[in-house]
Amino acid sequence: MDLSSLKPEQLRAINNVIGRLSLRQPQQDSLRALAVAISASEHKLLNPKRDVPELLETLKTQFPKLSDFERDFPSLCFALATGVGKTRLMGAFITYLYQVHGIRNYFVLAPNLTIYEKLISDFSPASPKYVLKGITDFVLAPPEVITGDNYESRGAQIQSDLFGSVRINVFNIAKINTEVRGGKAPRIKRLAETLGESYFEYLSNLPDLVLLMDESHRYRADAGMRALNELNPLFALELTATPFTESSRGPVHFKNVVIDYPLACAMDDGFVKEPAVVTQRNFDASQYDKDELETIKLMDGIRLHEQTKVDLTTYAHENDAKLVKPFMLVIARDTTHAAELLTKLESVFEGRYRGKVIQVDSSKKEEETIQALLNVEHVDEPTEIVIHVNMLKEGWDVTNLYTIVPLRAANARTLIEQSIGRGLRLPYGKRTGVEAVDTLSIVAHDKFQEIVDEANDPNNPLRLKTRVLDRPEDDVTKQSVQIKSNLEQQLTGSGITATGADGTRVVQASKATYTTQNQQTVARAALDVIKQYQSRPSDAPTSRALLNNEVKAQITEQVKAQLTQEQHKLFTNESVDIAAIVEQVTQLTVDNTIDIPRIIVSPSGEVCTGYHPFDLDIAAIKGLRPMDRTLIQQSLQDNHQTIRGEGDSGNNEPVKQNYILKKLFDYDDIPYDEQAELLFDLATQAVNTLAAENEEDVVEDILQNQSDAIAKLIHAQLNNHFFEEATEYVVDVRSGFSTLRECAYTIAQDQPVQNYRDTVRDVSRIKQMLFGGFSRCLYPLQKFDSDTERRFAVILERDCEKWFKPAKGQFKMYYKRGSEHPEYVPDFVVETADYVLMIETKSTQHQNQDGSWSEEVTEKSRSGVKWCNQASEYLAQYDGKPWKYLLIPHDAVKEANSLDYFVQQFTQAD
Repeated sequence: MDLSSLKPEQLRAINNVIGRLSLRQPQQDSLRALAVAISASEHKLLNPKRDVPELLETLKTQFPKLSDFERDFPSLCFALATGVGKTRLMGAFITYLYQVHGIRNYFVLAPNLTIYEKLISDFSPASPKYVLKGITDFVLAPPEVITGDNYESRGAQIQSDLFGSVRINVFNIAKINTEVRGGKAPRIKRLAETLGESYFEYLSNLPDLVLLMDESHRYRADAGMRALNELNPLFALELTATPFTESSRGPVHFKNVVIDYPLACAMDDGFVKEPAVVTQRNFDASQYDKDELETIKLMDGIRLHEQTKVDLTTYAHENDAKLVKPFMLVIARDTTHAAELLTKLESVFEGRYRGKVIQVDSSKKEEETIQALLNVEHVDEPTEIVIHVNMLKEGWDVTNLYTIVPLRAANARTLIEQSIGRGLRLPYGKRTGVEAVDTLSIVAHDKFQEIVDEANDPNNPLRLKTRVLDRPEDDVTKQSVQIKSNLEQQLTGSGITATGADGTRVVQASKATYTTQNQQTVARAALDVIKQYQSRPSDAPTSRALLNNEVKAQITEQVKAQLTQEQHKLFTNESVDIAAIVEQVTQLTVDNTIDIPRIIVSPSGEVCTGYHPFDLDIAAIKGLRPMDRTLIQQSLQDNHQTIRGEGDSGNNEPVKQNYILKKLFDYDDIPYDEQAELLFDLATQAVNTLAAENEEDVVEDILQNQSDAIAKLIHAQLNNHFFEEATEYVVDVRSGFSTLRECAYTIAQDQPVQNYRDTVRDVSRIKQMLFGGFSRCLYPLQKFDSDTERRFAVILERDCEKWFKPAKGQFKMYYKRGSEHPEYVPDFVVETADYVLMIETKSTQHQNQDGSWSEEVTEKSRSGVKWCNQASEYLAQYDGKPWKYLLIPHDAVKEANSLDYFVQQFTQAD
């Protein structure tokens, strides 16, 4: 696809739509393909009087897979995998066509009632999933959505409106098919009756009607679709994840595909969940009969489901994200089998799933089936297990399917394709980096090896992870625990709760400072007001400023104002000294707080960007081998083959580096003029590597045919050496102190709270434990990721004033990891009489042979040191304690060492 035909204003418009709608790369490529199709055809695609065969020949030169429009009018297919965002792409198409080419009229086809209703919602501004959100043109004049239900009233209104807004007509092809079925009348007449004769004629006479076909593979050959030829659209844009139709001879692939982004690519790029096939450890399916095997798979499926439910609960609390309720799908053999499974599942696990299992009967209409399953996505809907006979088709766009138990007989390929069909959508729109949140599990004990072998077949583009469960007797049941800080617990009266498969239970009772309801009401109000001072550094630059008499008086007045009239009436039977409670709450807050300023550092003045020089990682380049491009001619009469040429492209470059440099020019993010010297050096390294391994003619062959792969490798490595430097930085302090965030952990359910001093014999299980018994920690319980951390906590309890392990989001501090910037959460925050410490304990496995730390550890340390320096500079203005960053190897953590020793030995500087 050649972008050279696009004008600067068209490129700007494309980039504007990409930015406004946050399009993913395959969506961006699709939008550019549409723009190129219009531009390369010299706008003939927009001309109602175009020569369709001639237009096809023109577009073939741009899109190698395009061989036929397969319609009476031009039609281009964009094949994007499920979960990538086809509806948003429709919005991008409409926006671009309207903004650049002034096209106002669109006819959107849905394959069934569910998708029809979803599309109407997605194009409606009131919907939370409105696909045109952020487009300035549509803020004051949103598109007019005309449907198969309101066209008679709405359609009549707009026919006389020559200068109205964009019109999006949404119709259900299934309804149109019903109307034209049976041959009772000519198709176009029946279709006209469906739409309303005058309105249908109005649409067919529009000079700028564009047809958008969602899930087009579902109705390609339908009578209603053939009748739509009479609409005479300008052109059609087809969207599907399945660019083929089924026939008795096998799949028939579309001939009008211009963008092909299959599921394997979506998996590689992280746009969907990662599928994993699951079995039990050391499992021998031959030892069980059919019914026993089925029961084991169901029980293991439920175990997986319950683990996932706990992990999703922890993730939601840890990241302030929406709570996702996962569900399990069981694929039954037939409706009789499904009914038997329903009875079985409601009786297992002490009847825990009674009322939480639904059977989706195949006798119901497809729309009713899909709607019932869409409801399962809601957190407050009780269903956790769905039994269904077939794998569902389009329209079932739920994001919370996490476990699939297929019980129908099928070969490995069918199991893979059917099982992952609808379960790959991500609940948070992107992968989180947390395996449990990003994985779809398929329980297949009896087919495990067969599926693994099929997935590893080089001809199969889909790759599956493997996941091995412990046997039930060895399994550890998990629970999600939410732990508030000591301060929150003392003032709000809340205890520590855990959520597991059997519901929520109390792990530790509350230790409330105030015993009566009225006192607790005042204390909560005081804490709420104090939290507001976090974002007012001019009034409270540190937590100790809260003890200022003037500030305390302000807090008291705000608490009184916050208490409602009804709450004041409750105080008549009990004497409540509001000022005294505010005094106590303020002191408790200061005693239980380590001042953590919220600091925002932004570049000021000129920002310099570039790449540090580096040596290319040449391992992949060494492995490149020449491709056989020999041309073979075969006679159709006698099958005789003749070699016609050796396949040289004929495009010889006198300077071999140019093969690679020309491919690097295709990357928009590389400033070629500024980086010409570095790019030439990297290309030279690649060429020299090939020359050292191969003869000159082989080098030439590889560069001619595989320079794009070499350029892709160089581009990826460039990202790891990118830098951005500013002449100066502006430090903005948003808050002088921060209250502690709630911690969320996943731990073993039956594991009692351990005393932090107790030696852990099986250190491999330490991540499943909670520890307590602290006197100086700002949380009542903590979880450690290693025994090194537990032993260091022993030292802290002895040598410091207060400490805690920060929760995710406490600092909002980030470090550089390649082209990404993940959040950095240090191991400990510690306050002593003289300073505050940010501490990272690390295994020496992360050290290089020369004793230096790995790149990731170094980047985290760099981020931590910079933050500590900025915090110290700010706090010095208010007599606050300076911050220091410590990076401590695990083998130095011994109880005989003092905290002062660690400060002296392991403090990191710039």
